[in-house]
Amino acid sequence: MSRSNRAALDALIAEATVDCYNDSECVTGFYTMLEENLAMPFQTVVLGVDVTVVCLDLTEDEQITAVCTRGRSKQHIPILDLPLPTPPPEGVEWIDAYGRWVKGT
Repeated sequence: MSRSNRAALDALIAEATVDCYNDSECVTGFYTMLEENLAMPFQTVVLGVDVTVVCLDLTEDEQITAVCTRGRSKQHIPILDLPLPTPPPEGVEWIDAYGRWVKGT
């Protein structure tokens, strides 16, 4: 990762966590930024199956998940485990920032 990319992600982390006092508030901050900035819906492939990411969810155990649908089926996938399409959707840098924050906590 380049120095400029690290700096850009660090700036996003600072923005998402600016008024947070604990990890729980930080996760909520990232969830909010992802909701506001990640372009949805978008198509991707999970385990060889085409799905549509329709929204995000914040679970009771403070996991940010992508809500993936195919027909009437729905599956929650942790956002950091979600395979992203090429090209990725607008706002994907927020997923990268969240991943960097998670690795640093």
